[in-house]
Amino acid sequence: MTGRGRFGQSCRVTPPLRLLSTGAEDRLWAVMATIGRESRIAEVFRSREDALKDRDWRAREVSAYAEFLRRCRQPVPHYSVAPIRRSDLPRRWRPLPALGFLHGRVF
Repeated sequence: MTGRGRFGQSCRVTPPLRLLSTGAEDRLWAVMATIGRESRIAEVFRSREDALKDRDWRAREVSAYAEFLRRCRQPVPHYSVAPIRRSDLPRRWRPLPALGFLHGRVF
């Protein structure tokens, strides 16, 4: 479709963007933090590779403080990666800091 632009020059009119996402766009990869039976989404990525890198980084950060956590009788979180849909994210979800337990917040 063509038409006249704001200043009289010819311009191409593009159709509006699709508002509904496809299944591929809706799929995300979540880094899950698990303590006991409780799991939380720590971070979300579009690619599995990025999620795996973040999971490994979080695991290294936690392992550096593992002895400290044991002495303080705090549970050590376990990190994993799982596919999720965008609609599975809680409404007010926020990323979890890897070392949140240093501020008194595990989850």
